[in-house]
Amino acid sequence: MIKINDLSFSYKNSGKHIKVLDKTCLTVKKGGICAIIGPSGGGKSTLLKVLAGIIVDYEGEVLIDGVKVNPKVHRIGFIPQNYGLVKWKTVEENIFLSTKIKDGKKKIDIAYYEKLVDKLKLKDFVKRYPGQLSGGQMQRVSIARALLLKPDLLLMDESFSSLDALTREEVQKLFLEVWQEHKVTTIIVTHDIKEAIYLAKNIAIISSCPGKVLEVIDNPLFGHINIEFDLESINMNKKLRKILKGEV
Repeated sequence: MIKINDLSFSYKNSGKHIKVLDKTCLTVKKGGICAIIGPSGGGKSTLLKVLAGIIVDYEGEVLIDGVKVNPKVHRIGFIPQNYGLVKWKTVEENIFLSTKIKDGKKKIDIAYYEKLVDKLKLKDFVKRYPGQLSGGQMQRVSIARALLLKPDLLLMDESFSSLDALTREEVQKLFLEVWQEHKVTTIIVTHDIKEAIYLAKNIAIISSCPGKVLEVIDNPLFGHINIEFDLESINMNKKLRKILKGEV
């Protein structure tokens, strides 16, 4: 379980303290997927950096399974918007990278690796380099790398936003298929309401800067694809936009 209590964070700019997050609270059940939506500059990416252990000088409490977040203790997978692949390493080497750093080369679960590359349709590309891949293929490599780590927490920062519409749908579908099998606790930052409705069991709406969680909504449409014209989907979209209306 992820538990965030009264999380606040400020950064210095020209000698002034700019508050980015203000007493933010959020709980994500173990094995759940929560999407975070809200206006630009509301601290969504900053929140992920706190959860990843990149930002440590915050106020409040951030716990993974009751323990303060710590990359040395926890296994945290991160899928960035720009894929985060090392250009001079092959697909296979990129997928191995996080697990190799965390556990050493000898502890890489090769059977699980083979299962992931098969599920994510990467078998034919493992000896290629990132520059020889499409955007969708690179995103799948990034997903495989994060999942091979067998993370306690998976963080996704606008991970599908740079893909074209058809590729995005394909990679989202593949991601959910892999997630359904392993149920990794996941937090997804997205600006796309449709994506949040499709990919998340719960949707947290964050305010403009300084960010604060306004409401968390249970999403009965999780995993349902191509339903944007369904009445329930239209109503959910309207509900989310209504909450955001004063913030956008």
